[in-house]
Parts: sequence; structure tokens; C-alpha cells
Amino acid sequence: MWETRVSLSSKMKILSKAEIVTAEKVLLKHLPRSFKVVLILKSKSTTVSKCSTARCRVGRFTVTFALLTRTDRPWWRCSWTRGRSSGSSSAAPNNESVGKTRKKVSYYCTDENALRKMLVDADVVDWSTYFIIGGLDMAQISMVKEVSSQRKVNTRTFIVLHLMYLIDSHHLLPEQEVPSQVASRISSLDLSHVDLVNKTWKFGGDEKGYSSITNFITNFPSCCITDEHGQPVSWILLYDYCAMGLLYTLPEHRGKGHAKVLISTMARRLIAEGFPVYCFIEEDNTLSYKAFTNLGFIEDPTYRAAWLEFNF
Repeated sequence: MWETRVSLSSKMKILSKAEIVTAEKVLLKHLPRSFKVVLILKSKSTTVSKCSTARCRVGRFTVTFALLTRTDRPWWRCSWTRGRSSGSSSAAPNNESVGKTRKKVSYYCTDENALRKMLVDADVVDWSTYFIIGGLDMAQISMVKEVSSQRKVNTRTFIVLHLMYLIDSHHLLPEQEVPSQVASRISSLDLSHVDLVNKTWKFGGDEKGYSSITNFITNFPSCCITDEHGQPVSWILLYDYCAMGLLYTLPEHRGKGHAKVLISTMARRLIAEGFPVYCFIEEDNTLSYKAFTNLGFIEDPTYRAAWLEFNF
């Protein structure tokens, strides 16, 4: 189920496509911190006419608000063929697949009191089960942990990250500078590659990781560079909130500039589709931080995002 709620009004209603677009416009005024939620909304507004069973709830929008989303529904399929991509809408996953994925909550908030009210509303967050709040503003972490403590739910900070985003695409690697032998091997991942990606993903390696990556590859754009046998040696994916991630190159293929090619290729694809380009990078991942900054990605130095686990 896909839901979006705003807590300033106790009255909830089904959100129309036009209202989703309005919500998106409001959130665009709060970039870059609202990237994660605005991209979830943007993906919803892109496919709402083809997802008749999806639900979206929202209260009244004002200047200060808290908006929370839960997302399991895919929205975009994309594949590369000889360096070119094609996209189409995707059908909803089966219930078994959804049940195996991590339960994730995202929010954007300009009013901490509004967020607090939302978190204490039992109908908004299911505190009885394991879930993750992703993209939590570090400035609000104390309040969230306080609410969690009041509900006698254990919590821990899963990871802290830089929010990086691209404003000027001129810093990306020019397509003409990609060696022809590399350009000819740019492709997309498929389901036969799930196990490989899961084994190399820091947060994967288990059944939930496998299911998450299956979702990413099936329903979102991916890009990889293959070897002479057609097997991926370097890849980048999109998370289900449209952030670039899972960038990885097999150790024996590093030092060849593959990451630069993949980041630039994926960024151009997103720009062509009208999507903002952004990513989250772990605080201690200096190599990725340098790779993205060298390609023109910037950040708000006063902001850090955190992922919190509950009922772990």
C-alpha cells in the first residue's frame, strides 16, 4: 500500500492526482531537504492513473507541515540497450514479495510539533512491528527517540549520511569521453544479477536484501558495465525513493573510471525524464563522496540525514 499523510488536520481524504501535484509543488520549495519525499510524490503523480488501487491520504497543506509516506508500490521500469534506455509503468508486486521487504517510513517536516502529533497517531505508524524511518533529519532525532521511548519501543541509529544533489550537469563525464569499449558494454541489470548485487551490498546479504534488490531491478532504472562475457562488473541502481545508490565495482575491475561513467549515465537518464538527481552517502564513505563531488554534486553542510530502526 502506498500512503501519504499530513498531520495538521485530523480529517483525512483520498488525494487526487491534482492534489498530489500540488503537494509536490509545495515540497519543491523546500529542496534539498525534501528530495526524498518529493520524489516519492513525483513518482506517484507520474503513474497515478495506472495504479487505481493505490491510496494516498493527505490533510490540509500549510506553510508548516509534516508529511509522511509509506511506499511498497513500484512505479517505473527502465532498461538500457546499447547505452539507450526505455521506460514503462509497472504492475504492483505480489503480496508475498512485499511482505519480505523492509517496512520503511519517510517524512518531510517543517514543524516538529506536527511530526510529533503524526507519530503518536496509532493509525499512521504501526509501532508493534519492525520498521525503519529513512531520511530522518538529525535535528529531530531526539524527539523521535522520545516518542519511541514513551511507546516502549527500542530504537537505534542505523546510519548517518550526506544528502548530495546535482544542480549543474556540465560537470558530468561527457558522453564522448567514455571509451568506446566501455560504452558498448553499458547495459542494465536483470533478475539473474540479484544474487550478485545482494552479496556485495552492505545492507544486503539476507532474504530482505534479496527482495529489496529484486524490487529495485524490476521496477526502477539500473545501469551496469559488463565484461566480455556479458556479466556485470560495476553497477548503480535507484532506490524506491529515486535516489542513486548501491554503486559498486568488483575489486578486480576498480581504477578504470567505471563509477564515473555509471553516475554520469544514470544522472543524464534521470534529467531526461524530468527527475531531480540526488543520493545519500555515508559519512565515512570518503571515496564515494569524492566521486560524486568531482562530478558536480553538492550538499547542505548544515544537514545530515539518518536512518532509524525500530523494534529491531
